[in-house]
Amino acid sequence: MLHRKLYQLCCDGREVCIFLRDQQRWIDRAQILDIEGDLVTLRYESDEEDEICAWEEMVRLESIGAVSQKLASIPKGNVEPLVCEDCPEEEKIRKIHPDSDRD
Repeated sequence: MLHRKLYQLCCDGREVCIFLRDQQRWIDRAQILDIEGDLVTLRYESDEEDEICAWEEMVRLESIGAVSQKLASIPKGNVEPLVCEDCPEEEKIRKIHPDSDRD
C-alpha cells in the first residue's frame, strides 16, 4: 500500500515530508525521484551555515514511517483570500457574519 502511494507521489512530482523511523528524523520538502525495488530515492534541500545544500538520498522502504504532503496554505492574519470572479457560485467563499449565528 505504501509502495503504491509513494509511486503515485513520484509520478505526480509532488513535494512531501517523510519521516525515517530508523533515524528518527523528518525530511521536509522532499521530492521522490525514483522507486526501485525497496529503495526510494529522495531529493531535498537544507540550510546549513549560510549555504543551501541539495541532497539526494536513497532510503529503504521499510525505514519510512510516515509520508505527508501540504494540501494548501492560507496566510495568517486578517487577509482576504483572492477569489476568481468566474468561479461557480457553489465554490465561492461566503462571508460569515458573527451576528448571523445568534438567530
